[in-house]
Amino acid sequence: MAHLNLKHLRYFWSVASHGSIARAAEILHLTPQTISGQLRELEDQVGAKLFTKSGRGLALTDTGRLVFSYADEMFRIGDELQDVLAGRTPGGGLTLNVGVAMVVPKLLTHRVLAPALAMDEPVRLQCVERPLTELLADLSVHKLDLVLTDSPLNPALNIRAYNHALGETPSVFCAARPLAARLRPGFPQSLDGAPMLMPSSHSALRRALDQWLDGLDVKPQVVAEIEDRALMKTFGEAGAGVFSVPQAVEDDVLQKYDVEIIGRTDEVTERFYAISAERRIKHPAVSAITETARSGLFSPRRQVPAPTRPQAVEAGG
Repeated sequence: MAHLNLKHLRYFWSVASHGSIARAAEILHLTPQTISGQLRELEDQVGAKLFTKSGRGLALTDTGRLVFSYADEMFRIGDELQDVLAGRTPGGGLTLNVGVAMVVPKLLTHRVLAPALAMDEPVRLQCVERPLTELLADLSVHKLDLVLTDSPLNPALNIRAYNHALGETPSVFCAARPLAARLRPGFPQSLDGAPMLMPSSHSALRRALDQWLDGLDVKPQVVAEIEDRALMKTFGEAGAGVFSVPQAVEDDVLQKYDVEIIGRTDEVTERFYAISAERRIKHPAVSAITETARSGLFSPRRQVPAPTRPQAVEAGG
């Protein structure tokens, strides 16, 4: 054990991170046979099996999980050392790499991440927006510190990451003024046959909306499915149809877009999560984000006699 081969450990870490020898071989530009041989040598050095067969993939043994936890920390520190040697000196400020799933509203993303830029210590924020599967792949190899999404990590995915619930918020339905005025009376039954802009079918919000509408026996006319929530609001402002927004950013939407509220419901809520590669959050900026979201952005909204725009009606509780 005094001569544990770090090259073998790197190959093991890559296989454990990606769930298969074939995928690790592709990333490392090696043959699967080479990696298999290196893993056998590492198991001989450790004196125990590190993997067991799990369907078509591999699963870590108890010893494998222990070795992986140490290897993960070692290579994370090694990556930090490379950053320092490349000119990112200690004390020069924090860098926060965030991946944002495309289904998360832009206005809410801004509100969630804003506390990181308000810290006493300077933070350089780097944001990317891509499909969730791509973001989780980057998170697994520590290219990202955090992923913002509307659904928790699926346990079936072979990714070592942890869900941190930020909170949930009811839904508010908006439309351009003429359409909102027509649909406001009798909401939500007035949505039957009304033009509606929906999120994409694989989003958690779409499933919740479909279930709610089915329960009401209300069948709107879905005129478009739009994954980008900012684009959806632009279409809605132009009069294309009704769209929903999280109540947590309701005021921001009304200030930015020329739309009015039709009604609200507590029966359709949006939940948002921060997914990190660490169980206990250590990054100061990530701590600021999660704590502010839970105590402020997603705290219970104060009761008001009417929405920001006049004559809108409270609905659904």
